[in-house]
Amino acid sequence: MSLLNVLFKIGPFLWAALLLFSCKSFEKKSSVIPPSFDWQGHRGARGLAPENSVPGFLRALEFPQITTLELDLAVSKDGQLIVSHEPWFNPNICLQPDGNRIPSGEAEGLLLYRLTAAEIRAYDCGSLQHPRFPEQTPQPTYKPTLREVVEAVRAAYPTRTVRWNIEIKSRPEWDGIRTPPVDTFARLVVEEIEALGLQGTCTVQSFDPRALRAVRVLNSELTLALLVENLLSPARNIELLGFTPAIYSPYYALVKPSTLRFCRQKGMKLIPWTVNDTDAMLRLISIGVDGIITDYPNRIPQQMPTSPGRS
Repeated sequence: MSLLNVLFKIGPFLWAALLLFSCKSFEKKSSVIPPSFDWQGHRGARGLAPENSVPGFLRALEFPQITTLELDLAVSKDGQLIVSHEPWFNPNICLQPDGNRIPSGEAEGLLLYRLTAAEIRAYDCGSLQHPRFPEQTPQPTYKPTLREVVEAVRAAYPTRTVRWNIEIKSRPEWDGIRTPPVDTFARLVVEEIEALGLQGTCTVQSFDPRALRAVRVLNSELTLALLVENLLSPARNIELLGFTPAIYSPYYALVKPSTLRFCRQKGMKLIPWTVNDTDAMLRLISIGVDGIITDYPNRIPQQMPTSPGRS
Protein backbone atom coordinates (compact mmCIF):
# COMPACT_ATOMS: atom_id res chain seq x y z
CA MET A 1 0.00 0.00 0.00
CA SER A 2 1.37 3.44 -0.92
CA LEU A 3 1.92 6.15 1.66
CA LEU A 4 -0.83 8.18 0.03
CA ASN A 5 -3.35 5.38 0.53
CA VAL A 6 -2.31 5.09 4.17
CA LEU A 7 -2.74 8.82 4.67
CA PHE A 8 -6.21 8.73 3.09
CA LYS A 9 -7.22 5.94 5.46
CA ILE A 10 -6.01 7.84 8.52
CA GLY A 11 -8.52 10.54 7.75
CA PRO A 12 -8.55 14.30 7.23
CA PHE A 13 -9.17 15.28 10.84
CA LEU A 14 -5.86 13.96 12.10
CA TRP A 15 -4.01 15.79 9.38
CA ALA A 16 -5.90 18.98 10.05
CA ALA A 17 -4.79 18.71 13.69
CA LEU A 18 -1.19 18.15 12.63
CA LEU A 19 -1.31 21.17 10.36
CA LEU A 20 -2.80 23.24 13.15
CA PHE A 21 0.04 22.21 15.47
CA SER A 22 2.60 23.02 12.79
CA CYS A 23 1.15 26.47 12.25
CA LYS A 24 1.13 27.28 15.95
CA SER A 25 4.76 26.28 16.21
CA PHE A 26 5.83 28.54 13.34
CA GLU A 27 6.77 32.06 14.34
CA LYS A 28 6.29 33.97 11.11
CA LYS A 29 2.63 33.61 10.29
CA SER A 30 1.20 35.06 7.12
CA SER A 31 -1.70 37.46 7.70
CA VAL A 32 -2.68 37.74 4.03
CA ILE A 33 -2.77 35.58 0.92
CA PRO A 34 0.04 36.97 -1.27
CA PRO A 35 -1.05 38.27 -4.69
CA SER A 36 1.61 36.02 -6.26
CA PHE A 37 0.20 32.88 -4.61
CA ASP A 38 0.01 30.03 -7.13
CA TRP A 39 -3.43 28.39 -7.02
CA GLN A 40 -3.36 25.30 -9.22
CA GLY A 41 -6.37 23.43 -10.57
CA HIS A 42 -5.64 19.73 -10.07
CA ARG A 43 -6.38 17.81 -13.27
CA GLY A 44 -8.38 20.92 -14.14
CA ALA A 45 -11.13 21.06 -11.54
CA ARG A 46 -11.54 17.40 -10.66
CA GLY A 47 -13.97 18.09 -7.86
CA LEU A 48 -16.34 19.88 -10.23
CA ALA A 49 -15.82 18.49 -13.75
CA PRO A 50 -14.32 15.43 -15.47
CA GLU A 51 -10.61 15.23 -14.73
CA ASN A 52 -7.91 15.94 -17.31
CA SER A 53 -10.49 16.98 -19.88
CA VAL A 54 -10.95 20.13 -21.93
CA PRO A 55 -14.25 20.92 -20.11
CA GLY A 56 -12.50 20.38 -16.79
CA PHE A 57 -9.66 22.80 -17.55
CA LEU A 58 -12.06 25.44 -18.81
CA ARG A 59 -14.15 24.97 -15.66
CA ALA A 60 -11.10 25.61 -13.51
CA LEU A 61 -10.42 28.87 -15.30
CA GLU A 62 -13.89 30.15 -14.44
CA PHE A 63 -12.30 30.88 -11.06
CA PRO A 64 -10.06 33.95 -11.38
CA GLN A 65 -7.80 32.82 -8.53
CA ILE A 66 -6.55 29.87 -10.58
CA THR A 67 -3.18 30.75 -12.08
CA THR A 68 -1.96 27.28 -13.11
CA LEU A 69 -3.55 24.22 -14.68
CA GLU A 70 -2.09 20.95 -13.39
CA LEU A 71 -2.28 17.89 -15.63
CA ASP A 72 -0.79 14.43 -16.23
CA LEU A 73 0.64 12.92 -19.38
CA ALA A 74 0.69 9.48 -20.96
CA VAL A 75 1.76 8.56 -24.51
CA SER A 76 -0.24 6.94 -27.31
CA LYS A 77 0.91 4.30 -29.77
CA ASP A 78 1.48 7.01 -32.38
CA GLY A 79 3.61 9.14 -30.06
CA GLN A 80 1.00 11.71 -29.04
CA LEU A 81 1.02 13.18 -25.53
CA ILE A 82 -2.31 12.21 -23.99
CA VAL A 83 -3.63 14.05 -20.93
CA SER A 84 -4.39 11.22 -18.53
CA HIS A 85 -3.55 10.34 -14.92
CA GLU A 86 -3.16 6.62 -15.66
CA PRO A 87 -1.60 5.15 -18.81
CA TRP A 88 -4.78 3.09 -19.11
CA PHE A 89 -8.55 3.69 -18.91
CA ASN A 90 -9.74 4.04 -15.31
CA PRO A 91 -12.97 1.98 -15.11
CA ASN A 92 -14.35 4.39 -12.51
CA ILE A 93 -14.51 7.24 -15.02
CA CYS A 94 -14.27 5.76 -18.53
CA LEU A 95 -16.66 3.87 -20.80
CA GLN A 96 -15.79 1.72 -23.79
CA PRO A 97 -16.54 3.07 -27.30
CA ASP A 98 -19.76 1.02 -27.32
CA GLY A 99 -20.88 2.69 -24.08
CA ASN A 100 -20.36 -0.34 -21.86
CA ARG A 101 -18.45 -0.30 -18.58
CA ILE A 102 -14.83 -1.42 -18.59
CA PRO A 103 -14.40 -4.57 -16.45
CA SER A 104 -12.16 -3.60 -13.54
CA GLY A 105 -9.99 -6.67 -14.01
CA GLU A 106 -9.22 -5.69 -17.60
CA ALA A 107 -8.63 -1.96 -17.17
CA GLU A 108 -4.90 -1.95 -16.53
CA GLY A 109 -4.37 -4.04 -19.65
CA LEU A 110 -6.18 -1.46 -21.76
CA LEU A 111 -3.09 0.67 -22.30
CA LEU A 112 -3.00 4.03 -24.04
CA TYR A 113 0.48 3.13 -25.30
CA ARG A 114 -1.11 0.39 -27.43
CA LEU A 115 -3.75 2.66 -28.97
CA THR A 116 -3.55 5.61 -31.36
CA ALA A 117 -4.76 9.02 -30.28
CA ALA A 118 -7.79 8.56 -32.55
CA GLU A 119 -8.64 5.23 -30.92
CA ILE A 120 -8.25 6.75 -27.45
CA ARG A 121 -10.61 9.55 -28.40
CA ALA A 122 -13.43 7.00 -28.89
CA TYR A 123 -13.61 6.26 -25.15
CA ASP A 124 -15.94 8.41 -23.05
CA CYS A 125 -14.13 9.55 -19.89
CA GLY A 126 -16.62 12.07 -18.58
CA SER A 127 -20.13 10.64 -18.42
CA LEU A 128 -19.45 8.59 -15.30
CA GLN A 129 -19.31 10.63 -12.12
CA HIS A 130 -16.16 9.93 -10.15
CA PRO A 131 -17.29 8.12 -6.97
CA ARG A 132 -14.99 10.23 -4.79
CA PHE A 133 -16.30 13.56 -6.11
CA PRO A 134 -20.06 13.93 -5.61
CA GLU A 135 -20.00 17.62 -6.62
CA GLN A 136 -18.63 16.73 -10.04
CA THR A 137 -20.93 17.42 -13.01
CA PRO A 138 -20.50 14.57 -15.52
CA GLN A 139 -20.50 15.21 -19.26
CA PRO A 140 -19.37 13.18 -22.27
CA THR A 141 -15.72 13.91 -23.06
CA TYR A 142 -12.50 12.13 -23.96
CA LYS A 143 -8.81 12.06 -23.11
CA PRO A 144 -7.36 14.93 -25.18
CA THR A 145 -3.83 15.55 -26.36
CA LEU A 146 -1.75 18.19 -24.62
CA ARG A 147 -1.92 20.31 -27.75
CA GLU A 148 -5.73 20.17 -27.81
CA VAL A 149 -5.90 21.37 -24.21
CA VAL A 150 -3.49 24.26 -24.75
CA GLU A 151 -5.24 25.38 -27.93
CA ALA A 152 -8.69 25.19 -26.29
CA VAL A 153 -7.53 27.31 -23.34
CA ARG A 154 -5.92 29.86 -25.61
CA ALA A 155 -9.08 30.11 -27.69
CA ALA A 156 -11.31 30.53 -24.63
CA TYR A 157 -9.00 32.93 -22.75
CA PRO A 158 -6.92 34.72 -25.39
CA THR A 159 -5.78 37.54 -23.08
CA ARG A 160 -5.27 35.57 -19.89
CA THR A 161 -1.83 34.36 -18.82
CA VAL A 162 -2.27 30.71 -17.88
CA ARG A 163 0.55 28.67 -16.40
CA TRP A 164 0.88 24.91 -16.81
CA ASN A 165 2.07 22.23 -14.41
CA ILE A 166 2.77 19.17 -16.55
CA GLU A 167 3.42 15.82 -14.89
CA ILE A 168 5.39 13.04 -16.53
CA LYS A 169 3.72 9.83 -15.30
CA SER A 170 6.61 7.38 -15.53
CA ARG A 171 7.94 4.51 -13.44
CA PRO A 172 10.91 2.22 -14.09
CA GLU A 173 8.64 -0.85 -14.32
CA TRP A 174 6.48 0.90 -16.95
CA ASP A 175 9.32 1.68 -19.37
CA GLY A 176 8.60 0.27 -22.83
CA ILE A 177 5.40 -1.42 -21.59
CA ARG A 178 2.91 1.15 -20.32
CA THR A 179 4.89 4.21 -21.37
CA PRO A 180 7.89 4.86 -23.59
CA PRO A 181 11.36 4.56 -22.06
CA VAL A 182 11.76 7.55 -19.77
CA ASP A 183 14.30 9.35 -21.98
CA THR A 184 11.91 9.11 -24.94
CA PHE A 185 9.00 10.26 -22.79
CA ALA A 186 10.98 13.28 -21.59
CA ARG A 187 12.02 14.15 -25.14
CA LEU A 188 8.42 14.07 -26.37
CA VAL A 189 7.37 16.38 -23.54
CA VAL A 190 10.20 18.88 -24.04
CA GLU A 191 9.67 18.98 -27.80
CA GLU A 192 5.94 19.67 -27.41
CA ILE A 193 6.49 22.32 -24.75
CA GLU A 194 8.88 24.09 -27.10
CA ALA A 195 6.57 23.66 -30.10
CA LEU A 196 3.67 25.16 -28.14
CA GLY A 197 5.80 28.01 -26.80
CA LEU A 198 5.21 27.09 -23.17
CA GLN A 199 8.82 27.33 -21.98
CA GLY A 200 8.23 30.48 -19.92
CA THR A 201 4.85 29.48 -18.50
CA CYS A 202 5.19 25.85 -17.53
CA THR A 203 6.58 23.56 -14.86
CA VAL A 204 7.47 19.93 -15.50
CA GLN A 205 6.87 17.77 -12.44
CA SER A 206 7.29 14.10 -11.65
CA PHE A 207 7.58 11.57 -8.84
CA ASP A 208 10.19 9.88 -11.01
CA PRO A 209 13.64 11.48 -10.52
CA ARG A 210 14.79 9.92 -13.80
CA ALA A 211 12.21 11.96 -15.72
CA LEU A 212 13.31 15.23 -14.15
CA ARG A 213 16.97 14.46 -14.79
CA ALA A 214 16.19 13.66 -18.43
CA VAL A 215 14.21 16.89 -18.93
CA ARG A 216 17.03 18.90 -17.34
CA VAL A 217 19.53 17.48 -19.85
CA LEU A 218 17.25 18.35 -22.77
CA ASN A 219 16.36 21.88 -21.62
CA SER A 220 18.03 23.25 -18.50
CA GLU A 221 15.87 26.38 -18.59
CA LEU A 222 12.60 24.62 -17.83
CA THR A 223 11.16 24.92 -14.31
CA LEU A 224 11.17 21.52 -12.59
CA ALA A 225 9.23 20.26 -9.57
CA LEU A 226 9.88 17.14 -7.52
CA LEU A 227 6.68 15.43 -6.40
CA VAL A 228 6.95 13.59 -3.08
CA GLU A 229 4.74 11.15 -1.17
CA ASN A 230 7.38 9.32 0.89
CA LEU A 231 8.54 9.80 4.47
CA LEU A 232 12.14 10.62 3.57
CA SER A 233 13.42 14.02 4.60
CA PRO A 234 13.42 16.78 1.99
CA ALA A 235 17.23 16.78 2.14
CA ARG A 236 17.33 13.06 1.33
CA ASN A 237 14.82 13.41 -1.52
CA ILE A 238 16.89 16.19 -3.09
CA GLU A 239 20.04 14.12 -2.62
CA LEU A 240 18.43 11.21 -4.46
CA LEU A 241 17.30 13.52 -7.26
CA GLY A 242 20.85 14.76 -7.72
CA PHE A 243 20.13 18.47 -8.10
CA THR A 244 17.99 21.18 -6.53
CA PRO A 245 14.77 21.77 -8.50
CA ALA A 246 12.89 25.06 -8.53
CA ILE A 247 9.91 23.55 -6.67
CA TYR A 248 9.48 20.95 -3.93
CA SER A 249 5.95 19.50 -4.09
CA PRO A 250 5.01 17.07 -1.29
CA TYR A 251 1.67 15.63 -0.22
CA TYR A 252 0.20 18.39 1.92
CA ALA A 253 0.10 16.40 5.17
CA LEU A 254 3.89 16.07 5.01
CA VAL A 255 4.43 19.85 5.13
CA LYS A 256 5.93 21.17 8.35
CA PRO A 257 7.61 24.47 9.22
CA SER A 258 10.94 22.67 8.86
CA THR A 259 9.96 21.77 5.29
CA LEU A 260 9.52 25.44 4.49
CA ARG A 261 12.82 26.37 6.16
CA PHE A 262 14.66 23.76 4.13
CA CYS A 263 13.06 24.96 0.89
CA ARG A 264 13.98 28.57 1.66
CA GLN A 265 17.57 27.57 2.41
CA LYS A 266 17.76 25.77 -0.94
CA GLY A 267 15.98 28.51 -2.90
CA MET A 268 13.04 26.26 -3.74
CA LYS A 269 9.34 27.10 -3.77
CA LEU A 270 7.06 24.86 -1.71
CA ILE A 271 3.79 23.85 -3.41
CA PRO A 272 1.89 20.97 -1.74
CA TRP A 273 -0.73 18.68 -3.26
CA THR A 274 -3.73 17.99 -3.19
CA VAL A 275 -5.54 20.24 -0.70
CA ASN A 276 -9.35 20.15 -0.73
CA ASP A 277 -10.20 21.49 2.71
CA THR A 278 -10.38 25.28 3.14
CA ASP A 279 -9.10 25.19 6.72
CA ALA A 280 -6.10 23.15 5.59
CA MET A 281 -5.48 25.68 2.81
CA LEU A 282 -5.47 28.52 5.33
CA ARG A 283 -3.09 26.71 7.66
CA LEU A 284 -0.67 25.97 4.84
CA ILE A 285 -0.78 29.60 3.75
CA SER A 286 -0.07 30.56 7.35
CA ILE A 287 3.00 28.30 7.31
CA GLY A 288 4.19 30.16 4.20
CA VAL A 289 3.78 27.83 1.22
CA ASP A 290 4.05 29.38 -2.24
CA GLY A 291 1.04 27.71 -3.82
CA ILE A 292 -1.55 24.98 -3.43
CA ILE A 293 -2.85 22.32 -5.81
CA THR A 294 -6.57 21.62 -5.34
CA ASP A 295 -9.44 19.67 -6.89
CA TYR A 296 -11.89 22.35 -5.75
CA PRO A 297 -11.26 25.89 -7.03
CA ASN A 298 -14.60 26.85 -5.45
CA ARG A 299 -13.12 26.21 -2.00
CA ILE A 300 -10.25 28.67 -2.37
CA PRO A 301 -10.46 31.18 0.52
CA GLN A 302 -10.89 34.81 -0.43
CA GLN A 303 -8.85 36.06 2.51
CA MET A 304 -7.21 34.98 5.74
CA PRO A 305 -9.41 35.01 8.87
CA THR A 306 -8.92 38.04 11.09
CA SER A 307 -10.23 36.69 14.41
CA PRO A 308 -7.76 36.59 17.34
CA GLY A 309 -7.98 32.83 17.43
CA ARG A 310 -6.74 32.37 13.89
CA SER A 311 -3.92 29.82 13.63
